[in-house]
Amino acid sequence: MTDDPAESVHPVVRVGAAWTWRLLVLFAGLVVIGMIVHRLESVVVPVALALLASALLSPLVDWMQRRGIPRVVAVVVSILGSLGLLVGILTFVVEQFIEGVPALTDQFTGSVTQIQDWLTQGPLHFSEDQIRSAGDSVVRSVQSNQEALTSGALTTAAVIGEMLTGALLVLFTLIFFLYGGQQIWDFVSRIVPTRARRRVRLAGSQAFGSLVGYVRATVAVAAVDAIGIGTGLAILGVPLALPLASLVFIGAFIPIVGAVLTGFVAVLVALVTKGFITALIALAIVIAVMQVEGHVLQPLLLGRAVRVHPLAVVLAIATGIVMAGIIGGLLSVPLVAMANTAIRSLLADDPEEAYEEIADADPSEPMFPAAPNSPHPENQKLSRGEVDGPAS
Repeated sequence: MTDDPAESVHPVVRVGAAWTWRLLVLFAGLVVIGMIVHRLESVVVPVALALLASALLSPLVDWMQRRGIPRVVAVVVSILGSLGLLVGILTFVVEQFIEGVPALTDQFTGSVTQIQDWLTQGPLHFSEDQIRSAGDSVVRSVQSNQEALTSGALTTAAVIGEMLTGALLVLFTLIFFLYGGQQIWDFVSRIVPTRARRRVRLAGSQAFGSLVGYVRATVAVAAVDAIGIGTGLAILGVPLALPLASLVFIGAFIPIVGAVLTGFVAVLVALVTKGFITALIALAIVIAVMQVEGHVLQPLLLGRAVRVHPLAVVLAIATGIVMAGIIGGLLSVPLVAMANTAIRSLLADDPEEAYEEIADADPSEPMFPAAPNSPHPENQKLSRGEVDGPAS
């Protein structure tokens, strides 16, 4: 017995209580940060997008500067060139979509007619009047909405124009990130105590290096996905092959989920317009491209420096979509990749050696093995003395 009330509580209860209040404090801090970010969403999202764009363009700016071009000129050239390329591609894709909608409507009408004939004359023997009525209503709906679909594409183009007009904050932030991002990071990191400042600055630089590798590899993977699937759709004669390829390219920026969903849309269009066999071939093309992406491109281009466990990727995407929609899904994985590298750097005894070891490791070797030859749980038990100290 003891007079101290705390000593009378079982040690398990004390440990549980200590963990509980600390976790509650951390959770409250995360909630407060989330509320602030949501409140400042109109500022945080443009800054995050500018950070992604700077990770994409900074290697080009650095390359031009090494060739003797003044950095301010390199920044202006890279930004104007990127904007011109983006506007040109978007304009071409929208025009192709507008031109392809009438043909897609005609082919869809023919597919509905074939389905009607099969349902009435095939083995199911549905009532012809009911099938004809339902099919005619679907066809009339599509034909009546054809003008709405075309004008919707124009509306989308107008919205993109408005978004570009309203993206001055992104452009303004991007200019300064490209021109003096390191100086900005050094200034921001002054809030860190002096003893840990150099380590934090190094972790931030390494995290941005991982972001550069991630964005560059994601663009390459998205381009391969779009070219592979778009070429297959064009060979099969599927309408709107180019807009669908562009949709695949955009969707590939959301790992795992995006490319699968956009590929499913391409297969659906092939099914409606070209029939079951063509849809199966399109599905085989999508699966083949996804296999090349997952087993060749991502390990080769990303490497270990930005590799994150697939479970963490899926959970990050789901959390980002729930909290911030499509923008959250787009930004979640890059943020997780940066946090992964920064935390490893902060926890390592020698951050520079730890980062080089991760970056130079063989990317073909599984980072998260689940093979039968993995260490048996019995071999991972702690021996006496590792926790409790040597036996007395």
